[in-house]
Amino acid sequence: MYLKYIKYLLRHKLYVFCECYKYGIILRGIFHDFSKFYPDEFIAYARYFYGNYPDWNDVKRNCPGYSYKYTKQGVEKAFDLAWLKHQHRNRHHWQYYLLREDDGGTKVLDIPTDYLYEMVADWKGAGRAITGKNDPEECKKWYIKNYQKIKLSENSRTRVNNILGKSIK
Repeated sequence: MYLKYIKYLLRHKLYVFCECYKYGIILRGIFHDFSKFYPDEFIAYARYFYGNYPDWNDVKRNCPGYSYKYTKQGVEKAFDLAWLKHQHRNRHHWQYYLLREDDGGTKVLDIPTDYLYEMVADWKGAGRAITGKNDPEECKKWYIKNYQKIKLSENSRTRVNNILGKSIK
């Protein structure tokens, strides 16, 4: 499981580096997703994406001493925390720029240029690492599909649309 994940992670980093190189942000490509090698991210990601764990409801009936940590629900909970840490450690994630205000509202901040390009490079690199296809149109399709979920400031949205192609609305 850990070997499969590290193979994916290195493939992803390579493809993101290639995209960052095209955008002229080579250092961002080199250091991209470095935190995924930290144990508190690496183990949770590997278990979540490549592990096979029993459901807690089945385990608690049949194996009373079994640890919740090694169940599907425990692995999902650990992944959620690792994903949150990853977003807060890495400025190329749009979630990094969501400011939760004390009144419960959310303010969306502008993403600095290098991180905006790295974010798009990340989307392209992830798509290529998962599908094996180097097709810029696939990234556009993914972006359009997820457009409403991705919270960007008006300025950042316009810039992402321009990076991916002016045909995006």
